[in-house]
Amino acid sequence: MAYHKSALKRARQNEDRRLRNKSVKTSVKNIVKEMRIDASASSKEAGLKTLNTAKSKIDKAAKKGVIHKKTASRKISRLSKLINNVSA
Repeated sequence: MAYHKSALKRARQNEDRRLRNKSVKTSVKNIVKEMRIDASASSKEAGLKTLNTAKSKIDKAAKKGVIHKKTASRKISRLSKLINNVSA
């Protein structure tokens, strides 16, 4: 366990960030999962609407540094490809 004042503060900051990052990562995972379900079940219009929401959440996560920008780009690309391949 940390002993110095600065190390104690750093430990508190790390815990706060960990919980914040966990929340953002979970929301990204959930929107991606919802997106895949929409793509397999419904029409292209509904998928495009969900895709815009997913893009926004993924980009925000990358902007905050929760996920890497290339990871975000890859996720968005794969979701876009999935929607484009749904019965056009």
